[in-house]
Amino acid sequence: MPTPLAHDDPVTLGPYRLVARLGSGGMGTVYMARGVGGRTVALKTTHARIATDPGIRARFRLEVDAARVIGDRFGARVVDADPFAETPWLATEFVLGPALDETVLGTGPLPERSVRALGAALCSALDQLHRSDVVHRDLKPSNILLTAYGPKVIDFGIARPEHGLTLTTTCQTPVTPGYGAPEQVLGRRVTPAADVFSLGAVLAYALTGQRAFEGSHVAVVQYAVVHGEPRLDGVEPQLRALVEPCLAKDPAARPQPAEIVRAMDVSKRADRAWKRGRLADAIKERETGAARMTTDATAQLLRARRALTRRRLLAGLSTTGVVVAAGGGTTAWLLGTTGGSTGGGPKAAPSPFRRRWPPPRPG
Repeated sequence: MPTPLAHDDPVTLGPYRLVARLGSGGMGTVYMARGVGGRTVALKTTHARIATDPGIRARFRLEVDAARVIGDRFGARVVDADPFAETPWLATEFVLGPALDETVLGTGPLPERSVRALGAALCSALDQLHRSDVVHRDLKPSNILLTAYGPKVIDFGIARPEHGLTLTTTCQTPVTPGYGAPEQVLGRRVTPAADVFSLGAVLAYALTGQRAFEGSHVAVVQYAVVHGEPRLDGVEPQLRALVEPCLAKDPAARPQPAEIVRAMDVSKRADRAWKRGRLADAIKERETGAARMTTDATAQLLRARRALTRRRLLAGLSTTGVVVAAGGGTTAWLLGTTGGSTGGGPKAAPSPFRRRWPPPRPG
C-alpha cells in the first residue's frame, strides 16, 4: 500500500515525479510516480549507497531485460528505464491488483478451479521466460499480482540468464525460505527447474493457506526444503498429483511448464476465476482501493506543489523589495492567479546520464 515519501527520497527520477512509496528493501525502493503526461507508474530504483557497485548495476540491467522478456500479458509492462543513470531506475505499468499472499490472507485458500487457472497462467509465464533463457529465481506469492485479466509475475531482481553470466558475491541474495529450490539453498547451478519448484510451493500455499515448508527458524525451513517432505495436508488427490512432482528434490524429476499446463486441464472459461466469484470480488475491491489511493496521493502532490509555488512567489516578492501592503490589489491578483494554476509546478529536467535503452547495436 502506498506510504508518504521519506525525507531523504528524491523528488524526481528521470522524467518522473515521485508521489509515494510502494515498498522498500535492502537493495532498493519502489515508488508510485507520475510521468509528464500524467501517467501513473511503478518506479523501481536501487539505493544510492550501492548504485555505484558494478555488480548491482549488472543485476539491475538483467532485471530490466527480464521484465521486457515477460511482456505485459504475464508481467507489468515496461514503460521506460535507464539502467545507466547515476541512480538506475525502471518504470513499469502500475498494476492495481493484490498480491497472491494478500489475497489468501484476506479471503482464505483459493478454490480448485482458480488454482488450476493460476497454475496454468504461471506456467505460461515461466515458459516465456525460459524460452529466452531467463530464470526468475524468486517466484513467491508476494511476487504474483492478481488482476481481472489474470496473474502477473513481477520483481526480477535476482533473475538471471541460465548461461553466460556470473555475478559477484556482492550481488548474491539469499533465496526466499520455503520457496527457493534445494539447489538454490545449496548454492548449486540453477536451471529453469528451480522456478518449477517455486511454482509447486506457490500452488501449495494457494490451495492450503500454509507454506509447504515451515520452521521456527530460517535454517530449519531451508533444511526442510533440502531434506524434508512438503506439507500437502488438505490438498485433494488430483491436485496433489500435480503439485507434488514440482517439489521433487532432483531438478531432473520435475515436470516442464508445458507438461503442467496440459495436466492442469483448464477449461476455456478459466478466465471466470478472475472475473466472477469470491476471488474476483477481492481483486475488484483491491483495484478500487488502489485507484482511490492513487487519486488521493496525486491530489496531495498537487496541493504541495501549489503551496511551494506560493512560497516561492512570496520569497521572490520579498527579495525584490516589493511592499505587499502598498500593492495589495496587484499582489492579491498575482497570488490568486498562481494559487489557481493547475500546471503542477516546474517540469523535471531529464537525467544527464540518460541513454537509449536497449542500447543500439553496433554497426
